Amino acid sequence: MYLGKVQLVDGEVRVALGEEGTWKLLDLLQVDHVRSLADILHAPDPLGLARYLVDGSLSPVPVEELKFLAPVDRQEVWAAGVTYRRSQVARMEESEAGASHYDKVYTAPRPEIFFKATPARVSGPGQALRVRSDSQWSVPEPELALVISPEGKLVGYTVGNDMSARDIEGENPLYLPQAKVYNQCCGLGPWVRLASNPLTLEGNAVRLKIRRDGQVVSQDETHLGMLKRSFSELIHWLTFENDVPQGAFLLTGTGIVPENNFSLEQGDEVSIEIEGIGTLTNPIVKAAAQA
Repeated sequence: MYLGKVQLVDGEVRVALGEEGTWKLLDLLQVDHVRSLADILHAPDPLGLARYLVDGSLSPVPVEELKFLAPVDRQEVWAAGVTYRRSQVARMEESEAGASHYDKVYTAPRPEIFFKATPARVSGPGQALRVRSDSQWSVPEPELALVISPEGKLVGYTVGNDMSARDIEGENPLYLPQAKVYNQCCGLGPWVRLASNPLTLEGNAVRLKIRRDGQVVSQDETHLGMLKRSFSELIHWLTFENDVPQGAFLLTGTGIVPENNFSLEQGDEVSIEIEGIGTLTNPIVKAAAQA
């Protein structure tokens, strides 16, 4: 079962419930204080509420008539780093000064948790993601994103792209916020798979494919079973001494890192597929370097 924020052909934005291959629009005027996708996700029973809110006066809408938007309303977006062995190795390769820190955090009891984006910095399916104009080595980071309620409860999953300027972070680990947080730095979508429909980790593939001028120039695959830390562990550390009153998305780290000689360019297209959830595809833009 899935929930998504959609734009209809007339431009109207609605919330839709996807199950059994169909998408049904919801009527958000039936229940007081339920006016957004986040309100449903943060309810005690998101699936039950969504089914209650189905607009019975409308027929199911074919998926090709729906434009899916980023499934974020007012939530913060956070991220966990160095949660896969491949990510640990990549961080050590890119940073001579901070290599030992990345090695230690992979095995430490406390994970690396950092702020990633406000809703305004998030791009949905088909919307552009950005390479910083001052970066010459930037890559996508395919990640499972956890959807978390204000009470710290796992309520769903979506696909995330944690864009990263590897050269900036590699120059000095203290530059992590600039390497990670900027305009159009995060992709989320295409929808939320509700946690009431459990997600199998072992063997569940995560695939990255990057196209340039219509040709695949980089691709790789891992699976969620390679994630070192549990969801409950990551959520605990995110919410420890840190309330999330509007809820949060938590990117869980990447197990796919493109080759060291690869960097995203203007016009590239990045597709991230997570089995059981969906595929998030975004074009890449890069502004001219600023003086």
